Amino acid sequence: MVSSTPHAPPAAADIGPLRRFVQRFTQLIDTRPAEPEVIRHGSALLAELVAQDGWLPADYARPDPARYQQYLLHADALDRFSVVSFVWGPGQSTPIHDHTVWGLIGMLRGGEDAQGFAQDAEGRWQPSGPSHRLRPGDVEAVSPRIGDVHRVGNAFTDAVSVSIHVYGANIGNVHRSVYPPEGGRKPFVSGYSNAALPNLWWAPAATPPPAAQATA
Repeated sequence: MVSSTPHAPPAAADIGPLRRFVQRFTQLIDTRPAEPEVIRHGSALLAELVAQDGWLPADYARPDPARYQQYLLHADALDRFSVVSFVWGPGQSTPIHDHTVWGLIGMLRGGEDAQGFAQDAEGRWQPSGPSHRLRPGDVEAVSPRIGDVHRVGNAFTDAVSVSIHVYGANIGNVHRSVYPPEGGRKPFVSGYSNAALPNLWWAPAATPPPAAQATA
């Protein structure tokens, strides 16, 4: 369970870009767009967000040596979308998995390798198309309509990578599946790695103007 206890980002982080992204994405979803419009317009908004760095608080970019981390940054009150930072330690990757909803992936730092999968005639999962690499500023989409089963991971074995994901649900509560290469499926619910949300409204205290000098 993620609490709503606000955590102020460190002084080095200006969370304003994330706040504006959430506001604009909420306005987009309020129009009840069809999935193609969500992907088209949402991808443009996410590209603007990941084109800049310095806004993600350090607590939500922290790797774990055991496995990749999935930090909730924002969940729409009506479960219409969620924003998550994925933090990849060196060499970490996911199993083959699905999402069951549309998703947008924007690369913030480092790199992410993605490989799509499809079932063969015997029901085994095989790579579908070439693997591709996301670099900072890149955005791609997934969904049951355009391709939903893939495996992703850190492109580097000696560095941390961070990507920002937006999903058409509160993704940490969605019942999904992982797919062993030999076939079949195993259900899972991912949850989140954090226990508190970032405070989107935090801002550094304004520096007071210098006191006027007294004149004789």
